[in-house]
Amino acid sequence: MKILGIVCSPRLHGNTEIMVQEALTKAQGEGAEIELITLAGKTLSPCDGCRSCHKTGKCHVKDDMQDIYPKLLEADGIIFGTPVYFWNVSAQAKALIDRTYVFSPRRKLRNKVAGVVVTTERSGSTNAVAVFNSFFTIQKMLMVGRAIGFSGEEGYSDKEAVKKDKQGMAQAAALGEAVVKFIQFHKIPG
Repeated sequence: MKILGIVCSPRLHGNTEIMVQEALTKAQGEGAEIELITLAGKTLSPCDGCRSCHKTGKCHVKDDMQDIYPKLLEADGIIFGTPVYFWNVSAQAKALIDRTYVFSPRRKLRNKVAGVVVTTERSGSTNAVAVFNSFFTIQKMLMVGRAIGFSGEEGYSDKEAVKKDKQGMAQAAALGEAVVKFIQFHKIPG
């Protein structure tokens, strides 16, 4: 079983990555093969709405998303992570979500077990979780949970502030375990 973690933050080694890695570490401890992708430094153009993917089955935009598509399809479970920006997901998260439109006609992400990690200074996590919940619903993915990490008032200047949030870190570990256990218990087909 393969669990993919995708960090939709523009910063490397920050609070979101720390929490997604915590989830993946727990998943690995439960027997899963894991992989971490960070979107920081990658080019993900927005969907241009051309709908050519509905005819060809492929996105015509040539950028780093082309390397991510097969990893999404290979994974049994996917844990997404986003920081909260202006009470919502990061631009990187939204671009990733929109670019999976290529999978919509044939619902290629159907039955992928999914969860989301959200990091925030204090507020906005509900909106970010709701965006991913809608994404999972549209793609027919199976959401098993979420983890919310608080990085405090000065969280963006301290890339490791979330480590002080013991409850958030415990939620991340529990999410990693839940993704693996759900796949094992339900024997989800690929």
